[in-house]
Amino acid sequence: MEKLWGGRFTKETDQLVYHFNASISFDARFYKQDIRGSIAHVTMLCASGILTEEERDQIINGLNGILKDVENGTLQITSEYEDIHSFVESNLIERIGDTGKKLHTGRSRNDQVALDMRLYVRDEITEIKTLLKQLLVTLHQMMKEHTDTYMPGFTHLQKAQPVTLAHHLGAYMEMIKRDYGRLTDLYARMNYCPLGAGALAGTTYPLNRALTASLLDFTGPTLNSMDSVSDRDYCIELLSALAMIMMHLSRFSEELILWNSNEYQFIELDDSYSTGSSIMPQKKNPDIAELVRGKTGRVYGALTSLLTVMKGIPLAYNKDMQEDKELTFDAIDTAKGCIALFTGMLSTMSVNRERMEASAKNGFTNATDAADYLVNHGVPFRDAHGIVGQLVLLCIDKQIALDDLPLEEYQAVCPVFQEDIYQAISMEECVKKRNTIGAPGNEAMKQVIAVNEAYLNTLE
Repeated sequence: MEKLWGGRFTKETDQLVYHFNASISFDARFYKQDIRGSIAHVTMLCASGILTEEERDQIINGLNGILKDVENGTLQITSEYEDIHSFVESNLIERIGDTGKKLHTGRSRNDQVALDMRLYVRDEITEIKTLLKQLLVTLHQMMKEHTDTYMPGFTHLQKAQPVTLAHHLGAYMEMIKRDYGRLTDLYARMNYCPLGAGALAGTTYPLNRALTASLLDFTGPTLNSMDSVSDRDYCIELLSALAMIMMHLSRFSEELILWNSNEYQFIELDDSYSTGSSIMPQKKNPDIAELVRGKTGRVYGALTSLLTVMKGIPLAYNKDMQEDKELTFDAIDTAKGCIALFTGMLSTMSVNRERMEASAKNGFTNATDAADYLVNHGVPFRDAHGIVGQLVLLCIDKQIALDDLPLEEYQAVCPVFQEDIYQAISMEECVKKRNTIGAPGNEAMKQVIAVNEAYLNTLE
């Protein structure tokens, strides 16, 4: 096959060099974006008087034919081509003859691949946002169902104060909302068209770059041709956003793995999202959560790798930048799979409400409320803190909860305690009293759920 760049060379490329240099094995997934960009380009060339209408129509029909044949399987993208650009152009020339050779007028592979990558990343951002919205809807529904499911809140992985499952899930709701917002911001920031930048210095042809940008739904053309072909900030931003998404899913996975254990028994993961052991018949393993946790490192690796690739590259385009594709593709595929599977795992798990509430009681999560009870009866907080500490030691010795300690034993330590202490330290009361916005109290949670409802209604 004739190369697109062979005129300068007198010797054949070494085959090892050719295959090392080729990108068709991974940029084949650009075929839709490459053809879409080419159609916009020739439309603009015609509008600018560089191609005739007949040439434009002939090329567009040829490109649409290639697209159709690739998608129905009658045309294969094979390794005989160096990259997706040469595949499209070579097949176009083969189908329509010399007119096909005019496709590349006024552009370089440098601005062409920059366009393809932007179009691809833009399409993937839209798909990832759809997956995140499904996760947000799942979290929102679970929050509505569990405003009175009491559980221990933790610090240092030690039981701290009582919260509700709705409140705990709400923390992840906020994380995923920020993830969604980051992708929205990135889309707007990267949505400028590099086509027309040429190799690095534009072109002498009278291109209408604003028209090209409009045809491809960009906000406008990029404003510096050197930056246009050498910019991969948007890929790094995407990988950073994906790394944060994966970090959030990994934290959540870690908690689900703990909650699913025999020691916690807060939840049970559905059989469809679990696996067994080849030797231990009793095992039901949280493999999906573990794999999400593990694959987070893979996405981190892609981000670190691309940052390292880009850190020493002088302007403008250099071949090093070809490394952006496999890293970005793999991170996108990994994150999309993890988000979808995590959402399914979350929506099908069962919650052990009784076990969660018992764990909160037995972990003395109401100790702070017992101290607040004394403060409300005139005891200085520092004294109240010490008194309740003595009561906790007494309960640990007796292996009971504060809720189960007889009143006379409360009063033996501090006579201020009265019968109403049991109401004051009940899980329901401990949570109900915390009603500042963002707290787990029922009234506060109603406000947050209403805010989230309105937010979800604004999502695309």
